[in-house]
Amino acid sequence: MTNTLTRGILLASASTLAVTLTACGSSDSGSTDSSASDSSSSAAESPDAMESSSPMAEPAGDEPFGAGCAEVPADGEGSFTGMTDDPVATAASNNPVLSTLVQAVTAANLVDTLNSAQDVTVIAPANPAFEALPADQLQAVLADNAQLTAILTHHVIQGRLTPEELAGTHTTLNGDEVTIEGSGEAFTVAQTVTGTPASVICGNVQTANATVYIVDQVLAPTA
Repeated sequence: MTNTLTRGILLASASTLAVTLTACGSSDSGSTDSSASDSSSSAAESPDAMESSSPMAEPAGDEPFGAGCAEVPADGEGSFTGMTDDPVATAASNNPVLSTLVQAVTAANLVDTLNSAQDVTVIAPANPAFEALPADQLQAVLADNAQLTAILTHHVIQGRLTPEELAGTHTTLNGDEVTIEGSGEAFTVAQTVTGTPASVICGNVQTANATVYIVDQVLAPTA
């Protein structure tokens, strides 16, 4: 009688254990299936994710910056896009913001010099920079080829300077030096014809052979 009772208890315990193991196995299987499903879902989504992140967007630092950029035409040969495939003097001639500078470059016979230069940085005075000069002084400068050439070549630096490289003292095509101060998107040059420091109003403009920084004053040579 005791043996029969013990056997019955053992059978019941074994049956309970079997049910428990079956339930656990079923739960683990569901968990595995769920993980596999999630993994499969992630794998299916990953090509789209890779596609959306590649091509990388151009960093903002590679684009023109400054309040004066709003004055540059939005399209055509004088726009930022239009200027990229022309050498710098030609590109400037298509941009109404730089029309007085182009007049000065033409008067000094520097068009070919600038267009044929390889990899330069041009600090380009916008029209208001010339308008800040008294009219008689401007006409006198335009009529004096030697002085005009010295002023204009003082605005040209060898090498294409990025905004990160712009601050510092650089040798110009005039054979003297220009010192640019600032960082980020705020740059100034202290030595100008009027005595008022020049500010970069539209920077990092690209042409076929030059990086251009448009300023609001005409710089003064130091030699």
